[in-house]
Amino acid sequence: MKKIISILLLFSLIISCKSTAGKTSNTQNISEYGTQEDEMKYYFTATGNEPFWGLKMGNEEIVFTSLIPGKEKLVFPSVDAIKAMDANVKMYKVSNETSTGTITIQQLDCQNSMSGIISPYKVSIEIKNNSELETKKIGGCGKYNTDYRLHDIWVLEELNGFKVFVTDFQRELPRIEINSSENKFMGYGGCNAISGTIFYEKDLIRFSKVISTLMACAPGNKEGDFTKALQSTTTYSIENNRLTLSNPTAKLLVFKKVD
Repeated sequence: MKKIISILLLFSLIISCKSTAGKTSNTQNISEYGTQEDEMKYYFTATGNEPFWGLKMGNEEIVFTSLIPGKEKLVFPSVDAIKAMDANVKMYKVSNETSTGTITIQQLDCQNSMSGIISPYKVSIEIKNNSELETKKIGGCGKYNTDYRLHDIWVLEELNGFKVFVTDFQRELPRIEINSSENKFMGYGGCNAISGTIFYEKDLIRFSKVISTLMACAPGNKEGDFTKALQSTTTYSIENNRLTLSNPTAKLLVFKKVD
């Protein structure tokens, strides 16, 4: 009898552990800005309090949710941003069959009034249903979600329009490893180890605060050209396991994805 009771207790403990593990894994990928899937689908997410609201901006739709009566969920077609000339401020005029709104995103440190978390963008929203006379004004904080496809190791194939070879560098081709969740990168410049940060917005990427070790490089080493091109980058594209970095004047770097 004791043996049967022991087996039953062990069985119930195993079930309890599995249940707890399942709950943990379901919450690990959720932040104040939504799930990991949200961050992969939408390029910008924002939240606010009093009243609680959320914003998800993607290439196909803009979704506004809230606890405001009549505005629990509003879906708008995506629109192009109206950009300020003298500051990093973008305005989006949105509308659908029932509602209109203006979304303003400003690059300015913003603190969540409840959690205290600091986000890099301040968000202001003016929204109303077509049947209303007054516009509801709310504010909160947001962030751009760095393209998850960048999160990998990339080895250089082309530099300033020309194919590169190991002989152009010290002992191997330059490479970068991008951490899209932390907006950081590290790698090898062709002579020295390099690292830095990534500034990312929709259709914009910059490699900044680049630092490297100070080992002397052999004459003719193209590490300087590589790091200069990296720091001149403003846009990117990913296709056929290739990462292409460019700016308005030229294609600068082409990398191949490696496992």
